[in-house]
Amino acid sequence: MNAFLKLPFLFSENRLLKDLKHCQSYSFTSHFNTNDYSGNWKSIALRSLNGDMNQIYAHSSGAHNYKNTPLLDHCPYFKEITALFECEKESIRLLNLSPNSKIKEHTDHNLGYEDRSFRVHIPITTNRDVHFYIDHQEVTMTVGECWYGNFNLPHRVENNGTTDRIHLIIDCIRNKWSDQLFAEVGYDFVAENQPHQYSKVTKLRMIEELKTMNTEGSKTLIDHLKLDL
Repeated sequence: MNAFLKLPFLFSENRLLKDLKHCQSYSFTSHFNTNDYSGNWKSIALRSLNGDMNQIYAHSSGAHNYKNTPLLDHCPYFKEITALFECEKESIRLLNLSPNSKIKEHTDHNLGYEDRSFRVHIPITTNRDVHFYIDHQEVTMTVGECWYGNFNLPHRVENNGTTDRIHLIIDCIRNKWSDQLFAEVGYDFVAENQPHQYSKVTKLRMIEELKTMNTEGSKTLIDHLKLDL
């Protein structure tokens, strides 16, 4: 039930496109994890760890470490949107999946609401041949809508159309304001405390993802996952 939720916001397509046009006057950076996609997947940062628009990593290291990039100051609508989220923010990025490109199925780490952080997607450009799956369920997101997804779960995207699929993506820190927001749209707070049952294939993929992090924490998680296989 908590795999994804539509949040009660609807943003102006014209104003989104106006800010996007400014951002497109700068070069987007290809996504760093080349194993996770085929085709062309690139990004530019409005808020990043060092305040650089080309620093597109989205680490979970605490919102206090993040800084707005100069780009955000020239995007008044994006700035207005992020201010609507009355919580601390980590990374804020535009992600562009080009035509005939795919983000392969994968899982992220600590990107569910139960982890005290959450990621929202706001589509700016999309098309009918974009297919976005979270926990093997297709989620149809249209321009100007706002969606939460639990990206600890398996997810993938295909852009089989002829136009770019560009989303504004905001990583937020959970607080009382967001709890109230999620309660209003039907988030199941009881279910979030129940352990999610991953398939063996998903666990193996999670282990491979964690290996790339090469930290003590990721090694501990790998050991726990291996015990469950």
